[in-house]
Amino acid sequence: MHSTVIRDSRPATQMPPFGDKLKAEEIQALTDFIYTKVTPAPVWGEAEIKASQVVDTAALDLPNKPSAALKGADPMNLFIVVETGDHHVSVLDGDKLERIHRFPSRYALHGGPKYSPDGRFVYFASRDGWMTKYDLWNLKVVAETRAGLNTRNAAVSGDGKWVMVANYLPHTLVVLDAKDLSLSKIIPVVNAKGDKSSRVSAVYDAAPRKSFVAALKDVPEVWEISYDPKAEPVTEGLVHDYQYKEGDFKPGFFYPRRTILKDYLDDFFFTQSYHEILGASRSATKGQVIFLDGRKKIADLDLPGMPHLGSGITWKWKDAAGKERLVMASPNLNEGLITVIDLKTFENVKQIKTRGPGFFMRSHENSRYAFTDSMMSKEHKNKLQIIDKQTLEVVKEIEAPAGQTLAHVEFTKDGRYALASLWEMDGALVVIDMKTLTEVKRIPAKKPVGKYNVWNKITRSEGTSH
Repeated sequence: MHSTVIRDSRPATQMPPFGDKLKAEEIQALTDFIYTKVTPAPVWGEAEIKASQVVDTAALDLPNKPSAALKGADPMNLFIVVETGDHHVSVLDGDKLERIHRFPSRYALHGGPKYSPDGRFVYFASRDGWMTKYDLWNLKVVAETRAGLNTRNAAVSGDGKWVMVANYLPHTLVVLDAKDLSLSKIIPVVNAKGDKSSRVSAVYDAAPRKSFVAALKDVPEVWEISYDPKAEPVTEGLVHDYQYKEGDFKPGFFYPRRTILKDYLDDFFFTQSYHEILGASRSATKGQVIFLDGRKKIADLDLPGMPHLGSGITWKWKDAAGKERLVMASPNLNEGLITVIDLKTFENVKQIKTRGPGFFMRSHENSRYAFTDSMMSKEHKNKLQIIDKQTLEVVKEIEAPAGQTLAHVEFTKDGRYALASLWEMDGALVVIDMKTLTEVKRIPAKKPVGKYNVWNKITRSEGTSH
């Protein structure tokens, strides 16, 4: 592993005494030092990735059926809970609402692990680049590989064969074989001109398209990367004749197909058909609708503030005339606002005022209600708002003690109960009865930043996101 150690070379006599306030020029010097570009850039390539792989060969051959370790729990109604307070993961029985198992994890896991299509395996990404494959039916770690140095997130292909890892450092997308997390391909993330590299903001699976879709942080492009071995060739540069393949044609399998944009796309949401993505740059006031097949922007979205489209949800809503419309709602990282958008016209249906800026929004197809938080608000981060999906009004609040954070609601398989995270070291999973909208139970947890139900996640049912 390559590492960079930064030390202050000034003599001790030149260092400000502990506890003394820094002068303005010292603050500026420190800021300049922190943002100094590291040269040479840290390396994490093919050799480093391959050398990092660890595989439990015995775990590769475990029976393909739920084991006695699950204690009779429905494997499709399990929850995986990421507890960053002490770097552990819990497995919950969604019927009994009890913890089955708890095990140590890598440092600083991403709160949103991804499941294999059959729900047996779960894949964790840590912020320092480690990918972990875990057998949920046998409660065993299968393999681990470090795919980068600073990882944003990961996605699992709809056929269960591939894991794609999106990195901030180095600027790469890494393809791993889902069976044992062995390296399959490194895709350098460079713009169409080839003169600028980019961090990857997010990557998600588009199963009906047999592809991954990635948003780039530093260049205005969206990439679609097919995992279909029969994918059409991708063209680069000028083409004289498509019919006779006269031009620069690349094999389409795991080769980026670019959509060139005028604005950056920081995160995005798939429409139900997967023909379009709805995205917003966190520096812009307008969102954009991208038509993936046409590789172009087809509409603007009126999205004030800083919408978190990656956490958007959809449902069927009846307007005043009784006409059923498919809508999407997104929380906002900068304003106390939920934007509801008609997915046919891409026009706003309503702006719902909330207590403060929020990060997560969740619902379930069997529930009339949706939850949103105000966790980006210092004053109201302890409050959850419950929204009626037909009236589009806030109908109730659930409140934790002042100063605590209550966020990230997920539902049981049938939607009967919702689980909210009390995001504290001595925190809990707060279980809410969806018939009475009241708390019925707490399951202790150490800063539970993320929890996902197997069935809701792999089916991406109404009211869920990626």
